[in-house]
Amino acid sequence: MLNIYKTENHVLRELDEFEDGIWIKLTAPTQEEGHRVAEMFDIDFADIRAALDEEESSRISLEEGYTLILVDIPTPEIRHEKTAYTTIPLGILLTQDVIITVCNENTPILNYFIGRKVREFSTKKKMRFVYQILYRTAMLYQSYLRVIDRKRTEIEERVSGNTEDSDLIDLHELESTLVYFATSLRANGIVLERLQRYKRLPQYPEDMELLEDDIIENKQAIEMTSIYRDIIDGTRQLLSSILDNRLNNVMKYLTSITLVMAVPTVISGLYGMNVSEEWMPLAHTPHGFIIICGLTLLICLITMLILKRKKML
Repeated sequence: MLNIYKTENHVLRELDEFEDGIWIKLTAPTQEEGHRVAEMFDIDFADIRAALDEEESSRISLEEGYTLILVDIPTPEIRHEKTAYTTIPLGILLTQDVIITVCNENTPILNYFIGRKVREFSTKKKMRFVYQILYRTAMLYQSYLRVIDRKRTEIEERVSGNTEDSDLIDLHELESTLVYFATSLRANGIVLERLQRYKRLPQYPEDMELLEDDIIENKQAIEMTSIYRDIIDGTRQLLSSILDNRLNNVMKYLTSITLVMAVPTVISGLYGMNVSEEWMPLAHTPHGFIIICGLTLLICLITMLILKRKKML
């Protein structure tokens, strides 16, 4: 999809044709749309398609007549029938006249500008627009990180209740997401550092202040990712220990029950042996069977009492 926007008198409106000072928004563009933009602004078609490759890493490429900026942005996805998060590339191409964004998905980062929620936004101030995009990217990372922490808290609250193996799997998914975030945020940090030395397009003091805010927010997102990874690792170890402890308790109870049940089994086994009955105690005693059953029950009760004192039951 190809959309063309331009701000006039601080109002963003959509256009039908190319002109100077516009923002071209390419969302999962077709080959025809990509070639049209590439030919119109003398851009290598491979650079337009670079943002559609999920394996592309964040970088800045200074080409003849334009600059390519690739950053990783967070996005939700369905993983194992549950909502999870990953990162995808967002391409920003800067020329002297226009700014072009390329993404494989319709991201809320760019929709934030289309919804006119950003103050002092202008498609003509290209560097400021870039820094505003990067600022919204860092803020979206932080927002998703807080969602991840809430999911971890929900799992942690079930520790004393019905903790299941699925909770460990969910924690692993959250930890995997944080690995993706940490890798992408570090790469974005390198891009931000290079932008501090970028001189191809004019920048105003307000732009540099916004870039410093971008760097601060990106570092904060990296720190949040590191902290949440450590917390999730601790929670996962806690859940694993609790599940192991519950298994040990079950084995302990089963062992105790086996010991108690072994008493009547041994006694009945002895009386069932093929030996002369004259050598068997209580063989000729009236009510001998009831007496033997009572003695067996007494021994079982004594055994249970001993196990209970040793906290085996």
